Amino acid sequence: MKLYEHEAVELFRRYGIDVPRSFVASTPEEVRRAVEELGGRAVLKAQVLVGGRGKAGGIRPVSSPEEAEVVAKAMLGSTLKGEVIRKLLVAELVNVRRELYVSLTNDRTNRGHTILASPMGGVDIEEIASKHPESILRIPIDPLVGLRSYHVRKVVRFLGLEGDASSACERILTGLYALYTDYGCEIAEINPLVVDDGNRLLALDAKVIIDDNFARVRGLVFEREKGLEEMARDLGFSYVELDGEIGVICNGAGLTMATMDLVKHYGGRPANFLDIGGGANAERVEKAVRLLLQKEGVKVVFVNVLGGITRCDEVALGLVRAMRDVGRGVRLVVRLVGTREEEGQRILRENGYEFFRSMEEAARRAVELASLS
Repeated sequence: MKLYEHEAVELFRRYGIDVPRSFVASTPEEVRRAVEELGGRAVLKAQVLVGGRGKAGGIRPVSSPEEAEVVAKAMLGSTLKGEVIRKLLVAELVNVRRELYVSLTNDRTNRGHTILASPMGGVDIEEIASKHPESILRIPIDPLVGLRSYHVRKVVRFLGLEGDASSACERILTGLYALYTDYGCEIAEINPLVVDDGNRLLALDAKVIIDDNFARVRGLVFEREKGLEEMARDLGFSYVELDGEIGVICNGAGLTMATMDLVKHYGGRPANFLDIGGGANAERVEKAVRLLLQKEGVKVVFVNVLGGITRCDEVALGLVRAMRDVGRGVRLVVRLVGTREEEGQRILRENGYEFFRSMEEAARRAVELASLS
């Protein structure tokens, strides 16, 4: 369960982690009042469950309440990477002197936890690891021993913090570890952790992902609309959100991965990974298409099914029903081979949909149609 930033920020406050002053707003008028409360300057942050918000225009500094109201009108109700922005976090605008990185994450290989720290915050940890591996500190933590003062001191030294910032870092790491363990987190991340011009150490962003099983056992409830990944999980699908425009539906994880690779090979961009599993009937296929077409920006639905226990005629029926109801303006490309394929192909043909027996030809056609849309 990935938390919205404002939910993670509230947890940070409870655990003594210093964060900028902020308010949650869902209307332009609320945004204006929040910016007035913050002294006239602030940053508006889209509350969506996707990464890369800054590069996608989801984080906007404003220098007056009037400007904030105008920007909020443009942001609220718009989509960011397929998610509708319904709330904004209106946060104090901080004058940043240094950007750092700290996180706690699971180390499944060693059955423990790991602290990650870097003096190069503000960018993805994967990018830091690739370009500057020497700038990442990794400290394994035995869950039976827990976080110790020598772990904290090692991080403080590595980050080059002194004085008040050093003491603040100790408090933040202790609080972050307590939150991480109390809530059964997969990751608790601060990126960036900043030193401002007053030498304050603040968590400028908050990322918390809680293990779903832990959340169910503990009865943790967060008020939210379900994202597509949660909806897919409820329907029993394997689904991963991506940034492309070609929706991919297949039966089997390996076939789905191979299909995505082919789309990329021919110059297209997959919008998702969606595996409907084996033995899918028409109703299940229809639900998969309806789910996928809730994602903004999908121009082509590429269905690649190899029928074994899955019947091709059932797949075709599900596709026709879904596309008739929700597929307006979206093109459908189908590769359908296997059990009862002739009947499935007849159903598609009679309803005006093209189909292929070759996976490569189907992928090329999907990419071609996406480029024309």
